[in-house]
Amino acid sequence: MFNLIEKIKYGEGIRVKFGAFVLSFARNTNPKDYPEILKKWYKKRTGKNLDLENPKTFNEKIQWLKLYDNSKLKTQLADKYLVREWIKNQIGEEYLIPILGVWDNFDEIDFDKLPQSFVLKANHGSHWNVIVKDKTKFNKNKAKNKFDKWMQRNYAFKAGLELQYQDIKPKIIAEKYMQDSNGELNDYKIICFNGEPKYVWVDCGRYTKERTKNIYDLNWNLQPFTMTHPASKESIPKPENLDTMIALAKKLCHNFAFVRVDFYNIDGKIYFGEMTFTSMSGVDKFSPEKYDLEMGKMLELPNKKV
Repeated sequence: MFNLIEKIKYGEGIRVKFGAFVLSFARNTNPKDYPEILKKWYKKRTGKNLDLENPKTFNEKIQWLKLYDNSKLKTQLADKYLVREWIKNQIGEEYLIPILGVWDNFDEIDFDKLPQSFVLKANHGSHWNVIVKDKTKFNKNKAKNKFDKWMQRNYAFKAGLELQYQDIKPKIIAEKYMQDSNGELNDYKIICFNGEPKYVWVDCGRYTKERTKNIYDLNWNLQPFTMTHPASKESIPKPENLDTMIALAKKLCHNFAFVRVDFYNIDGKIYFGEMTFTSMSGVDKFSPEKYDLEMGKMLELPNKKV
């Protein structure tokens, strides 16, 4: 998501670039150095000092969770392939988008066996997707170049040490192309604190320059703040099955201090999207800014894992 940071392998180290700001550290960098690396990244991204000893804002607490609340379960659920088995066991297979195939590299894919429309995803990162609406217009070489690069990268070091991605084995998956009767894909992201759903954020125009983000409480009252993207000028109707989505999110979020549970709602049918533990990598821009602190008050940090 963040173009300012890229990982460049060289020699025996990793060079991490934040615009004109460069950090270099060896492949065997001691994780004890991660806090200082993260503080420098956060300062560059937000212009603010990061207080990891006494975090108060939502964004600060997301940074703390990156370093001190990782687990094998989080890694499994961040994996867009392995999460499917967990979702099947927790809420049922009927909420999963049909999968069309899984491969270790792009050259293994037999595109003749895929339908006219589909979505390719790298399982070990975020926004590493290629949406194919019409296979006859699909630029296979361009897609291969993207996936060949993505499969060599560790997403944990791409956007601010999102360490839940670090140990995911890279794969490529193909999912069924999904849209509703209006040709849209409604995306409902339920923000959960300490096992309780609190807000529903609705993405519109996600892959366009006109992207909007409306934030509602559980009673579908539009909230008086935005996060990075502006609110839509048009009213978004409350989905009839909102209570069902909230109930499903509650089943999935109870083990975590913070998680965003994403669903698609297609003509009244709910599909699981993903579990996100470090939403926007903890650098969301709040407007008014005071709501960064207000949301931070809602997030009770767990005991530090070392």
